[in-house]
Amino acid sequence: MMGWTDAYNYLRNGAAKLAGNDAPRTDADLPLGARIGSVVAIQQSPLLRAVADGSLITLPDADDTRIVAVSQIRLKQSGGLYRYYLETGDLDDKEKFLQVYQNASGQVSEILYCTQLARVIPETAEDQDAYTGQAGAGLGDRSYTLWREQLADLDLDLELVFGAGQGLDYWRDAGDPETPYLPPFTGTETRLDDASGNTGLRQEMYFMPYVRQLRGGGHEYLLITTEILHSVNGDTRKRGIHVDFVIGIPVEQQRVVIQ
Repeated sequence: MMGWTDAYNYLRNGAAKLAGNDAPRTDADLPLGARIGSVVAIQQSPLLRAVADGSLITLPDADDTRIVAVSQIRLKQSGGLYRYYLETGDLDDKEKFLQVYQNASGQVSEILYCTQLARVIPETAEDQDAYTGQAGAGLGDRSYTLWREQLADLDLDLELVFGAGQGLDYWRDAGDPETPYLPPFTGTETRLDDASGNTGLRQEMYFMPYVRQLRGGGHEYLLITTEILHSVNGDTRKRGIHVDFVIGIPVEQQRVVIQ
């Protein structure tokens, strides 16, 4: 079984940027038989358990049952990373998606249910360097701390999440844990918002997964991704940069049904 660290290491060890003619044109042949418009049922017991243990994950809403967009992060091997969006985050709602890793033999070996915690805009050159790793520090450091005061404006039970503490420490889920810094992984996400591929977006990504152990022993991932928007619906004039902080909880495949 290949975990997230292995998948990201494939990217780090020489994944080429996705060329335009390599972009998927339709939503066919996706893992778990997913398509845009597919109905998704997720057994919520692992998510409810994670929330009770202080996770920052957001539970699915009653109407988060349909895949509204799909995306692929192509790796330099026969496996791949896919995101099945229940919310794209393009309007007021924050992103919610299933992140699916398909290994080299074509088997789904890991699924994360993911919800966007926050999005920030790195406005200075120093911030951009930190969030893309150009400065040799920042995104890719061996640990990352989320502070209680950073989340004060969010609709969260901070007492349940933090207890008496002021910060949550996450540890890099890649490389030697003793290495102080590892350059963030890079890739290109191509998102399709309709089955024919006429609408969607394309963005370059710098990302690093971090993880912490919850009180009950389960794991919560913090995926920090700097996204540089290259085009929207094929229009390359649509540009931008932002950093997404996304929480992910592993979900067993038998707890997910896509029809």
